[in-house]
Formats: sequence, structure tokens, C-alpha cells
Amino acid sequence: MTVNTKRVFYVKYLAHPVYTDIMAARPDIRLDRLENDSADEVAAPILSAAHVYQVGAARDELARHFHVDAELLRRAPNLLIVSSNGAGFDPVDVEACTAAGVLVLNQSGGNAQSVAEHALGMMLTLSKRIIEADRALRRDAGVNRNSLIGTELHGRTLGIVGLGHVGGRLAGLCTGLLGMKVLAYDPYLSAEQMTARGGEKVELDELLRRSDYVSINCPLTKESRGMIGAREFSLMQPHAFFITTARGFIHDEEALHQALREKRIAGAGLDVWSKEPPPPEHPLLAFDNVLASPHTAGVTREARENMGRIAAEQVLEVLDGRRPRRLINPEAWPAYAGRFAQAFGFSPE
Repeated sequence: MTVNTKRVFYVKYLAHPVYTDIMAARPDIRLDRLENDSADEVAAPILSAAHVYQVGAARDELARHFHVDAELLRRAPNLLIVSSNGAGFDPVDVEACTAAGVLVLNQSGGNAQSVAEHALGMMLTLSKRIIEADRALRRDAGVNRNSLIGTELHGRTLGIVGLGHVGGRLAGLCTGLLGMKVLAYDPYLSAEQMTARGGEKVELDELLRRSDYVSINCPLTKESRGMIGAREFSLMQPHAFFITTARGFIHDEEALHQALREKRIAGAGLDVWSKEPPPPEHPLLAFDNVLASPHTAGVTREARENMGRIAAEQVLEVLDGRRPRRLINPEAWPAYAGRFAQAFGFSPE
């Protein structure tokens, strides 16, 4: 049976109020909000009728029963689209969505400038030892500035793991502003594509061995989970810094702790964690040469508005029958197209 009203829901958060504004301009859209603790008698009918789930909250902010898995999909039989808040899609089981004929969309690129600036800020802060100097001044009297000698980024080598929107923007900043050489590991891009984005294509081991800074900028997937562990940290140079603004679980926190404790690398800038936010007693927070932030690289006014607008426009684009530009599971399209036609009475492009 076809329907005229498209049902969209989210839990707890949206990236920005612009999402609501754009949806409100469409009389054929109904937008519902749930909370993590919404009673089942409230949540169940919304899930049952929903065509779109806008996942606004981050992995550890979202109640487990609202993560997108086979059980949620069973409770939402009409669901056609799952749209993540940003580039990442941690709370979403993509394989389960594909099996159910549900499209998974992200908002890649919406926060690229903000995240790239954050990664560069971490590189500068660690290299110039600004965070160490700040802590020393607050803690000790008579600080010896010669004990805080830093290094310049100019002319150094940056290794970027994942040369997508964020990685490409970071490469542009570092080559343009600082004359850095960029090595890049990304199995999904050709050497020609990497050259166009400012990086030299190398394998991961070579990148780790040659780089003065290693920046992780890839999504968390089955392939990238646990990609940087004890072996990988052992390949890095003793003066090198490890930076990640990607996702927790890509690097092994215990292996990083050991590498720092044994002074096998110079320091780390960490915006993402296995548990977010990390507890104050987290062992990595005990190091003065670790610069930490609670997954705030993409939390800027500009990025939030970009992501809210992109998310709303892309959802409407798909509900109007067009193919989305940021589709994570294109293999779901044939099954999705049939379900879409059954729901709305016309076939998508």
C-alpha cells in the first residue's frame, strides 16, 4: 500500500536546527523525536512507521537499543534509509541494513575543514610542546624553557591514513602552509587520485617508517578496526607523533600506552577513544606529551550547520526518488528500490 507522508525520526540530537527547518518546509514530511529513555509505547509506533532514521547521537551517547542492528530493523519494518550524523556510522550495522534493503547514508565532507584544522592544531601543539609548557607553568616554579625545545613542521613528512575528505584537506593545509611532504595510505584510491589530492601513495608500513607525523583519517570499518597496534607503533620513528581524529578502535589504546611509556614515539594527539568521553583516570591522560580532546574535532558551528543541511537535503533527495551522493552500501539499491516503489507508488531513479 502506498503512502503520502514520509516518516523521519531521530533520537536525542540533531547536528543542527537547520535540519528541522528544512524538513518543516516540506508538508509531506513528519519528523518525530525520541529520547534514549522513551517508553516503548511511545517509541514502538514511531519505529514501526518510520521510513528514515536520522542517527544524530554519537556511538556512546546513543542507547544501545537505538543502534541500528537486526533487532532494530525488525522493529522498523518500513525503514528505507539510515542517515548518519557525520562521516562515521559507528552505531550502524551496514551488513544488516543491506540484507534488509535499507540504504545507509553519511555526511562525508561536511566537517572536513574543521577536523583537518583540529589535526593540524594537534600537530603544531605537540611539535612546539605547547601543552607540555602550559602544564609545566601551572605545576612548577622556575620552569627551564630549554627543557621544552620543540621542532618545526616545515619540510617534515606527514603520513595520512585515509585520503578522503578530511585527509585530503589536511594534505592541502600541510603542503600549502608548511611545505610538508605527504605520504598517504588508502587502498581505495589509485596513485593518480592520491597525487591529485596532494599525497604520494605508499603502503602502510612504509608510511609508518618514513613519517614524522602519522594522522589517522579513515572511517571505522571491519578492515580498519585494530589496524594500528603494537607492531605498527614499533615501525614509527622515535621522534614521530601519532594523531587521530578518526574513530576509536582503529588504534589499540594499550599498545599506544606501551609505545609512549617506552618512549618509542614522541607523543600523541587523541580526539577519539574506545569509550567516549574517556574517564579522567584513563592511563593515556597521564602523559604530558599526550594532547587529548573528547571527539570535538568536528564540533564547530560551521561543521554542525554543514552536516545538518547536508543530511536533510540528502534525505529529501532520496525520498524524492533520486540516488544519494553519499551512499555507503550501494549493493542494497536493488532491494531498496523495490521496497521504495511499494511504499510510495513510484520507482526511484
